[in-house]
Amino acid sequence: MDGFQEWYTHTALIIARIIESIGIVVLVLGVGSTFVRYLRDRFLAGGQRQESYRSALGKDILLGLEFLVAADIIGTVAVHPSYQSLGVLGLLVLIRTFLSFALEIEIEGHFPWKKTEHEIRRLQAENARLAQQAAARETA
Repeated sequence: MDGFQEWYTHTALIIARIIESIGIVVLVLGVGSTFVRYLRDRFLAGGQRQESYRSALGKDILLGLEFLVAADIIGTVAVHPSYQSLGVLGLLVLIRTFLSFALEIEIEGHFPWKKTEHEIRRLQAENARLAQQAAARETA
């Protein structure tokens, strides 16, 4: 292996480990901060709906997974480019993509492609509520 190739492999491995570490930190801090907020609200402020904590936790997990997938891609493609490592990478990305997809459905409550329909219904309900409030003010 020549000098440049060694340097390139070493640098790519370091970058992959840094990104992987960022992903782990995001996961740990996200879980920790959500747990602390849950305990604080539960025992001091009377609590919130559980969905808000699940949503925050899910978003933190999604962000952490994105960093871990990026680290896997860099580590596999730049450091160990073989058919076997690419197959393992493909499997890891597939599993993490499925987890991300499932978490997004859990957080949002609908499939991503239904977002537009869901948003339209939400805006229509909001407009109807505002129209009722305006009509009530006019009659008062």
